[in-house]
Amino acid sequence: MKQFSYTIRGEQGLHARGAGLLVKEAQRYMSNISIEYNRRIENLKRLFTVACLGVKQGDKIIIKVEGNDEEQAAYALENYFRKNL
Repeated sequence: MKQFSYTIRGEQGLHARGAGLLVKEAQRYMSNISIEYNRRIENLKRLFTVACLGVKQGDKIIIKVEGNDEEQAAYALENYFRKNL
C-alpha cells in the first residue's frame, strides 16, 4: 500500500469540477484508491462521495492506494494534486 497526505491549496477547495477531474484521474488505475478527510474514508473513484466531503482550502487529506499499479497511481495522483489542487 502507498499513501500520501496533501493540504489543499486551491481557493475553491475540492469543488465539484475539481472533484470530477480528480475522479477521472483516479479511474485510470486498477488499484483501490481512497481519500480520507475528517475521519471519513471514501472511494476516490466515486464523484458523489468525493464532492460531498466538503474539503476546503487549507484542509489536509490522505490518499491511500492499494493494488497492482499502486506505485504508478500514487505517483500520478500526488503530481495531479500538486499541479491542480
